[in-house]
Amino acid sequence: MSCCTPKAPTASPALETGDIRDRVRERYAHVALTTGEAPCCGTDCHPVEASEAIGYTADELASIPGDANPGVGCGNPTAVAEIREGETIVDLGSGGGIDCFLAAKATGPNGRVIGIDMTDEMLERARRGARDGGFSNVEFRKGFIEELPLDDASADLVISNCVINLSPDKPRVFREVYRALKPGGRLVISDIVVTEALPEAVQRSIEAYVGCIAGALHIDDYLDAIRAAGFSEVEVISKNSYGSIVTADRDLVARFAAELGTDAASVGRWASAVTSLRVRAVK
Repeated sequence: MSCCTPKAPTASPALETGDIRDRVRERYAHVALTTGEAPCCGTDCHPVEASEAIGYTADELASIPGDANPGVGCGNPTAVAEIREGETIVDLGSGGGIDCFLAAKATGPNGRVIGIDMTDEMLERARRGARDGGFSNVEFRKGFIEELPLDDASADLVISNCVINLSPDKPRVFREVYRALKPGGRLVISDIVVTEALPEAVQRSIEAYVGCIAGALHIDDYLDAIRAAGFSEVEVISKNSYGSIVTADRDLVARFAAELGTDAASVGRWASAVTSLRVRAVK
């Protein structure tokens, strides 16, 4: 499960945990049931093109079941995870299973990959991909990333692709990951953060939250939350502007400007603060 750029914001008085989860589940159930062209980034785009743009190679995409890649995300965590043969790997918000299947190839038949997602339709899509692709070392579990269905100290590596920003309680996610990792285990994630505060109307928009914008933490707060969970060696691997995904759609910019009572240039300024981050940490 990963993110798409939202429709123009509709401000709400408060964003409750239940509302966020319901809307996230609704959005990604729709994505899971979409075939062929996936609705990504506010426009119609091909999943392969979208995934290559954020770091997946053509060979990687050709090696996994077609249904595994709904064409949404903000990076490729497996590319920098340094997966070792025989490891137990967990993917938070595993969606269609793209990162699970790539991790399964890297860890080999003696390793194990567990994907965790809260959306039934995504789980069904991922399990179908595992069957069709013969991935006997991959399983998918239903659960919230704030309450991981995992034993203590059971994983060597936890990965995630543009999902933790969707959680209403990110510090709890990092504490859960720390609990589930073995001593010396690693966290390697791609996610969305911001480099400056977004307008209040955007922060209160449920559409912008589901679209991975309103819920994004400031980069410093995000890294501090990882450290506060107990992690050491917290390292930013890469950091890239994600704002062009928003501003490339002129109609979307116009709707944001109208909602916020501003102009396109102002939307471009706050959108430039939206950043794709890859980070690694060690327990």
